[in-house]
Amino acid sequence: MNIDYYGKILWNYHKLNQKSKSAEIILGFGSHDLHVARRCAELFLKGYGDNIIFTGGFGRITKDIWNMTEGEKFAEVAINMGVPKNKIIIENEASNTGENISKTKKLLNDLDLHPFSFLVVDKPYRERRTFATIKKQWPEIDFIITSPKYSFEEYCEFYSNGEISKDEFISIMVGDLQRIDLYGKNGFQVEQEIPHNVWNAYNNLVSLKYNKHLCK
Repeated sequence: MNIDYYGKILWNYHKLNQKSKSAEIILGFGSHDLHVARRCAELFLKGYGDNIIFTGGFGRITKDIWNMTEGEKFAEVAINMGVPKNKIIIENEASNTGENISKTKKLLNDLDLHPFSFLVVDKPYRERRTFATIKKQWPEIDFIITSPKYSFEEYCEFYSNGEISKDEFISIMVGDLQRIDLYGKNGFQVEQEIPHNVWNAYNNLVSLKYNKHLCK
């Protein structure tokens, strides 16, 4: 059984490969992955957005590895790369994708900001799930989703030497595929077609015990 073969099938499904375009807001979804923060900063410094919002409190991984919230950690990375502090808005309470959206909407409303266009940045293997959630829970905005420009093989290498393991990375992709199916059916996200070869890869990885992040 080739775990990398199945893993790459899931990666290719999760990644949407949309072309970045300028927007009023660059919206960075927090997690353990600081490549996302760096990608947001790069896009801002190239003129792709007027401000950055980083959303994220403590997630199931970051609560054990950092002493600051994801939003604050991402902002620190961006500031160190040259993004002015006054161009960053931090949402630091969200603990899941739905809350990333609802709490960001509330924060913008509280600040009396009403942007229409967003350039959303998340991990490459989270693009589809984030896209489907925003389409359902924030349908009034115009957005493109992008991610750090690295390959599946490069991510395998990152996670062989990072905060999480390669096995955890693949388990997360398995769990996200299950959620794309479940949450599409229960109305948390817009429904997404899942091709047969993707389900086959998923089932093979579950049988190989890559099931740590599945919903019970």
